[in-house]
Amino acid sequence: MLEHSENFNPMNVVFTNLAENHLDRYRSMEEYVNAKRRIFKNTNQATTSILNADDNAVVELARDPQVQRGRIFYFSRKPALEPQIMNIGGAVNIGDEIRVRTGPDIETYSIKNMRMRGKHNIENIMAAILAAREHGAKHEAIQNVINAMINIPHRIEYVRKVGGVLFFNDSKATNVHAVLRALDTFDENVILIAGGKDTNLNYEPLRTVIKRKVKTLILVGEAKERINRDLGDFSETFLIGTFEEAVLIAYQKSRIGDIVLLSPSCSSFDMFDSFEERGDYFKEIVAKFK
Repeated sequence: MLEHSENFNPMNVVFTNLAENHLDRYRSMEEYVNAKRRIFKNTNQATTSILNADDNAVVELARDPQVQRGRIFYFSRKPALEPQIMNIGGAVNIGDEIRVRTGPDIETYSIKNMRMRGKHNIENIMAAILAAREHGAKHEAIQNVINAMINIPHRIEYVRKVGGVLFFNDSKATNVHAVLRALDTFDENVILIAGGKDTNLNYEPLRTVIKRKVKTLILVGEAKERINRDLGDFSETFLIGTFEEAVLIAYQKSRIGDIVLLSPSCSSFDMFDSFEERGDYFKEIVAKFK
């Protein structure tokens, strides 16, 4: 665990986001952030930090003198930040392109053929490009990888289409921030399956997007009562006893054009051994639908 790390000295540090998580283990968000800050305890001028300029908590972390000891690259999906970031070094997403500067020249990478869903994956690609260029990877090789990348299982993973309804497995979404990113991928008419082990998270940040995009909220697991208290008034909501029942009811409530999304906002350990097991079980159930 980071809070017990004394000698860890990374060459590169990448922060894509810093959001509330693991509050069953940490007493507060401040304690959680302080644990993350220990990553920089032994950094020096040879350390390169790659940080998301669009995440306020990450930007705040970057003000720490320990972070400032090394080189910093920022990345952003905001075109307005391009002049500033290109001046100091980093990456910016503009339309179907990513502009990158790690040395004297600015390079351009195309994401027009990117097959992964989610704006957060553009952020992940920018961070990966910066890290790869730092370690000598060539432009052509990086572009080939971008073109070949497909969605990783359990991360907004397309499962199948049944009767005009699309099913997505986002079992890896074990906190509120991840669910926000998943819902940002879709426009509306989402039937959201959420719940799992209660880790004392605050679900209120989901209220606005639930009200705007989620037509039906299906809650299951240890945290369902807590989630219902925070979100139940913002969508048609059902509290369900078993995971299989939750998936079945989501399908029953769906109509042509709807999205059924498993994005739990909780860890899996109340009902499953891992998020992978939970996601695989979701896919098994959906595979039986006709």
